[in-house]
Amino acid sequence: MFKFETRLARVACCMAVAGLLTGCATVTRGSKQTWTVQTEPSGAAITTSNGFSCSQSPCTFKVKRKANFDVTIQKPGYKTWKGAVKHQTSGGGVATTIAGNALVGGLIGLGVDAASGATQELKPNPLVVKLETEAPSVAPAAADTAVPASAPVVSSEPHS
Repeated sequence: MFKFETRLARVACCMAVAGLLTGCATVTRGSKQTWTVQTEPSGAAITTSNGFSCSQSPCTFKVKRKANFDVTIQKPGYKTWKGAVKHQTSGGGVATTIAGNALVGGLIGLGVDAASGATQELKPNPLVVKLETEAPSVAPAAADTAVPASAPVVSSEPHS
């Protein structure tokens, strides 16, 4: 019987230590978030400064919640769009962190949640962009006053 109690105490101790070393939001929300780009019209190429890309929008990526990055959207016949995605503190992330860590994680859990980015969320998400068409390039018009090289030369002097 004594071995069982010792074993049970060890398991309980390990679980308590594991609970102290993890943040509640990190466990429930994770340190990554699904981030989506939608364009109108669809089919645009997406590249981000943090290494993500796709050739045909709409696109969805799994991105770290605490990331800040730039986005470039390109489609032939449309102006290139550039913008930024930032992270900000999430109301749900803070509530989960405070409630969960008050019960289980304590100060260590709060630190883990802050370091992992679990309290953050990406904004805007989804990123929805309406692409503008490029203005057609206009070729310069030929001057109306130019005289063709093969035109006959007319003299204003009388013939004799």
